[in-house]
Amino acid sequence: MKNVAVIGAGTMGNGIAHTFAQSGFKVQLIDLDESSLKRGIDTITKNLDRMVAKESITETQKQETLANITTFTDIAEGVEYASLVVEAATENVDLKLKIFKQLDEACSDDTILATNTSSISITQIAAVTSRPKQVIGMHFMNPVPIMKLVEIIRGYNTSDEVTKTIMDLSKTLGKVPVEVNDYPGFVANRILMPMLNESIETLYNGVAGVEEIDTVMKLGMAHPMGPLQLADFIGLDICLSILDVMYEGFKNPKYAPCPLLVNMVRAGKLGVKSGEGFYDYAESRKAEKVAKQFL
Repeated sequence: MKNVAVIGAGTMGNGIAHTFAQSGFKVQLIDLDESSLKRGIDTITKNLDRMVAKESITETQKQETLANITTFTDIAEGVEYASLVVEAATENVDLKLKIFKQLDEACSDDTILATNTSSISITQIAAVTSRPKQVIGMHFMNPVPIMKLVEIIRGYNTSDEVTKTIMDLSKTLGKVPVEVNDYPGFVANRILMPMLNESIETLYNGVAGVEEIDTVMKLGMAHPMGPLQLADFIGLDICLSILDVMYEGFKNPKYAPCPLLVNMVRAGKLGVKSGEGFYDYAESRKAEKVAKQFL
């Protein structure tokens, strides 16, 4: 398996493409928008430049990595020779179902279809294909080239053979794969998102401010990043989407997103990606006032 297609050139998609290409795989990076593909390649190039500067790779290895990536705007053309497709589109169930229907029609019969979803049911995604045994979750962590963990999520019908193939493949990438079963949020987000949501509730209820909450968790719990800053880094819209999936899946009020989170997403305060969330990234200063306007 040396030929991999990646759907989506955004943060996760370009990171996945970078990781496979650096490990010697031929990668077809696919996105509907040429400008998105250009941004994705630019991001990969900048990240490789940082690695060269740190002497973790050579200039030759950087050029070899970039040479392993080819871009496409047409899904059928991009997946023609792929043994594995990794979908890394927006965390939207309707979009993912549409993509997997297209992939099922365009890919060869033995192609494995993986999704980088962080919360959506693998079984539901697999059900729209004619190959549910060959559909699996491959949930990378951000930033993909650095983070070691990959959650490998088995759908209800995912075969043992496909699971072993993807577990072994992840190790080839230098990752640590952990096999989990298909329930909302899997393991990582089932534990992480309620903590982030509770941190937002703590702010919403006036117990403490943004910087204070993050400082308590960093110094008291030895977290490298405070939960509100982490939520900004993930994207508040992504956090809301995952919580919605978990709330819908479990029907348990403990997964209900905090009203403050809902209001901030509605107002376009999405964190790092929008320049403003619980912190003000546009001006590189603490921005507790950003959250306070929604309280």
